[in-house]
Amino acid sequence: MMNQTRDLAGHLSSQHIGKTVTLNGWVDVVRDHGQLIFIHVRDHTGIVQVVVDQDNPNYAQSKQLRSEYVIGVTGPVVARESAAKNLDMVTGSIEVQVATLIVFNESKTPPFVISEKESQPVDEDIRLQHRYLDLRRPAMQDRLIQRHRIIKVVRDYFDQHDFIEVETPLLTRSTPEGARDYLVPSRVHSNSFYALPQSPQLFKQLLMMSGMGRYMQIARCFRDEDLRPNRQPEFTQLDFEASFIDESFIMNLINPLMQDLFKASNLPFTEPIRTLTYADAMAQYGSDKPDLRFGLEFVDLNPVFAQTQYKIFRSILDNGGCIKGIRLPKQSSKLSKSRLQDHYAKTVVPKLGGKGMTWLRVTENKLESSVLQFFSAAEQTDLQTAMGAKSDDVIMIIADTDPQAVHAILGNLRLQVARDLDLINTDQVIGCWITEFPLFESRNGQLNLLHHPFTQPTSDITQLTTESEYLGITARAYDLVINGEEIGGGSIRIHDAALQRKVFDIAGLSDAEIQEKFGFFIQALHYGTPPHGGMAIGLDRLVAMLCQTDSIRDVIAFPKNRMAVCPLTKAPASVHMDQLNELNIQLRG
Repeated sequence: MMNQTRDLAGHLSSQHIGKTVTLNGWVDVVRDHGQLIFIHVRDHTGIVQVVVDQDNPNYAQSKQLRSEYVIGVTGPVVARESAAKNLDMVTGSIEVQVATLIVFNESKTPPFVISEKESQPVDEDIRLQHRYLDLRRPAMQDRLIQRHRIIKVVRDYFDQHDFIEVETPLLTRSTPEGARDYLVPSRVHSNSFYALPQSPQLFKQLLMMSGMGRYMQIARCFRDEDLRPNRQPEFTQLDFEASFIDESFIMNLINPLMQDLFKASNLPFTEPIRTLTYADAMAQYGSDKPDLRFGLEFVDLNPVFAQTQYKIFRSILDNGGCIKGIRLPKQSSKLSKSRLQDHYAKTVVPKLGGKGMTWLRVTENKLESSVLQFFSAAEQTDLQTAMGAKSDDVIMIIADTDPQAVHAILGNLRLQVARDLDLINTDQVIGCWITEFPLFESRNGQLNLLHHPFTQPTSDITQLTTESEYLGITARAYDLVINGEEIGGGSIRIHDAALQRKVFDIAGLSDAEIQEKFGFFIQALHYGTPPHGGMAIGLDRLVAMLCQTDSIRDVIAFPKNRMAVCPLTKAPASVHMDQLNELNIQLRG
């Protein structure tokens, strides 16, 4: 039976009526009705019903079948009676009458129900421990199939745009790229280690120096980062680089690809994709990855209260602070005074790091709030005008001497309120590019790079001397954000050896460290390096979004759990002492 041409369960239809087919697959469910036994046979394409009556020589064997038995069936396809048609099944209008039946293998009772029709929520670690069973579920197989198709579309798209896929090494050297490296000890070179790549960054730039022009790769990357619910120690990214390009080339390349991918997944992608500078994103949304599926943009209220005598606001403004607000249209009836004061002002905002929140409601086009007594008539009018507030609206205001704190607190409050009031249009897909990030930040009195050290500044930094000068420099960096999630990021790279050495120096690397870790790279920059830039897009996160699942583990065949452990193989695990001795490694403790 396995040597014959096999038919696929999910591909059968009324066009096959009268034809004899051969099916191989798993028993999804068995329904024994006495005179008739109905068996749902499942393979990677779907499910079809086969039927055995009591006069069939296969009847006795059919009564022994259980879920997950592996079977082969041959028989004619027939139309179901009208009353027996199942509109919930793709193959629900037909069934196969069993002529021959063979059991290839029996199955123990699975630790959870695999049939999706009868399945109940299962603890994820149990699913991961028995991933080979979990992956039999049609929803899981559909996601992996969709992942395959997405990657194929991506490869074809880049091929059409003259990109060459080049594989870069997985065993390389440790270089400072932001996260901790996974190290691989060398048996041949005692006391030396390879590192698994956090990204192909250096190699893809070296490919540009090699004259490749346009490179892409579906790249495996490894980062020993702090554990987070939706993070994997090994992940896949769409990595690409091109020479003689600028930021607009990257955006014009990726925008149509994103639109095509989301539309192919029947997700309405809003066009065009907006571009926001980092400064504008923070000023308007309090986030460098703003969710644009709802409004609630910040309004600068400093001009409204420039002459205020309200002591709290006066003190904040006199100390260089910031006052900003958001307007919640038509939400006053949903937000009682006690909810605004006790929940948001006294509970939510302090948890977000704020000292408090000023709130106002609009009733019959007039402001209502306990703080109105401190606002002049002109301030009340100007506030209502600036906010565009109308009847049944609510205004929330955050003020602080630190403008960055205002942006962070109000940005998180904006998201919290949108979720609480169901303001997010989950049927929309809205993307944006964030550009002109700060190149440096000041942390504990030290200048630190906000991006990897290969990012080109927007202006010359070779003559700068003071911290304030450095903090005013922006980077030729860009992030792609979709529905409030960072999908990918990249930059135009440094292609000048002197500038690259200067950035390494600012990053705190000594001349000896630069030579040890990046000497080969600095040397390569001296041999006619072209202007170039690129990007990396998190493929796992993108596929999860296209498959409409919240967890990237749902779109990875064999992922690690939240503790970076594989429940199936029990990795990471101890190794035999002989292996450690070969590597000249001694364990402590």
